[in-house]
Amino acid sequence: MRTLRGNKILLRALEPEDIDILYRIENDEDLWSLSETLVPFSKHTLKEYIANAHLDIFETKQLRLVICDLGTGDVIGLVDLFDFDPLHLRAGLGIVIASNEDKRKGFASEAIKVVKGYCATHLKMHQLYANIDEENKPSRALFEKSGFDLIGIKKDWRRKYGVSKGKRSFTNELMYQHIL
Repeated sequence: MRTLRGNKILLRALEPEDIDILYRIENDEDLWSLSETLVPFSKHTLKEYIANAHLDIFETKQLRLVICDLGTGDVIGLVDLFDFDPLHLRAGLGIVIASNEDKRKGFASEAIKVVKGYCATHLKMHQLYANIDEENKPSRALFEKSGFDLIGIKKDWRRKYGVSKGKRSFTNELMYQHIL
């Protein structure tokens, strides 16, 4: 398990006891714009998801790992590999730190470093990419600091939440890439 451990964090598989934190993260409306979620998830649905989390990334084309603080053992967030493409050896990468108290402590950057090593060593992947809202400056800085290059801009890609009076408002989505 060395490859899934950093100095501050450990990445591990989902466990049944993670249901409450998963429920909280998946149903946090402030995060829905990051994942294109429009409806809440039930605990029943999430229990089924956890029960199938053991399935191979080559079969499901995704992998979710839990970020744990090595000092306390607490769950502090999630890392997602999604749209895994075994032919072209690439996947999307998403990360969320659950509480504001755990942000800006280096957990996310270390989790990205650990998952990059895992992808290169165990999955023999060639590249990772991330799609980030142009206005999400903390995420942009995180991925840039982690060696991802800005490679494109998807214009007016995401509709903003909370727009009133029938006005449509969109934001650009930036695509970052990292060759492993």
